[in-house]
Amino acid sequence: MRASGATKRQQNQRLTRWVTLAGVGVLFAIPIYSMFEYSIRITPQNKQTWDAWKAITQNEQLSGAIRVSLELAVLTVTGMLLLLLPTMIWIRLKVPWAKRLVEFLCLLPLTIPAIVLVVGLDNVMSWVRYLTTPGPLALTFPYIVLVLPYCYRALDAGLAAIDVNTLSEAARSLGASWTTVILRIIVPNMRSAILSAAFLAVALVLGEFTLASLFFYDNMQVVIVLIGLVNSSISVAVSLAALAFAFVLLFAMSFVGTRPKRREARS
Repeated sequence: MRASGATKRQQNQRLTRWVTLAGVGVLFAIPIYSMFEYSIRITPQNKQTWDAWKAITQNEQLSGAIRVSLELAVLTVTGMLLLLLPTMIWIRLKVPWAKRLVEFLCLLPLTIPAIVLVVGLDNVMSWVRYLTTPGPLALTFPYIVLVLPYCYRALDAGLAAIDVNTLSEAARSLGASWTTVILRIIVPNMRSAILSAAFLAVALVLGEFTLASLFFYDNMQVVIVLIGLVNSSISVAVSLAALAFAFVLLFAMSFVGTRPKRREARS
């Protein structure tokens, strides 16, 4: 009786899970299909069905903005990891009393409105443009600040899941340098956390509009809004393509983060 009751309970849980997933899928599928249907309808601006999608590659301004957003995503992820990961590891190993202070500083951009960030970063951006580039890639620096709250939480969860002190002490006792400890001991053990932080940073950069608009730079979202004033079908098509890209990226990163390591057979 107990076995049959447990089996029936598992079946009910499985059924509830699938019903919930189906409901969530329908909830997301309806607006996505509506966007696709809107992007392929024939209008005075779109003489043919796929004109809006062809314009993604044919519109030079849009292609350039997409390229800029992808470059910003790569630079932001790189800068965020170089700044945040060694700092968090060093704090856990050497100065654990500073963890609360660093956490407060990293979460601070989450509580500050974008317009206030722009006012505060305006003078800093003048020096950034002078020392690096006056182009839109200068947005890398405010974007690194913008992604800190989300990436900090992901990396902190990854560090909390492993014994950093024991791993580092064992590696140092065998003669490993700090660079080796970080790159070959700690980083491989928190690969999933690093991928999660990278995905959050990429998603935020690809969807960011406010800072780019207020700093007068053209990234993908700014150009989508400008094109939407002339041809809304193209802006909807680009938004749907960006959403599909983010979904594919998350799906691919989930496989990379859980890929099992192959063990070589010992003779």
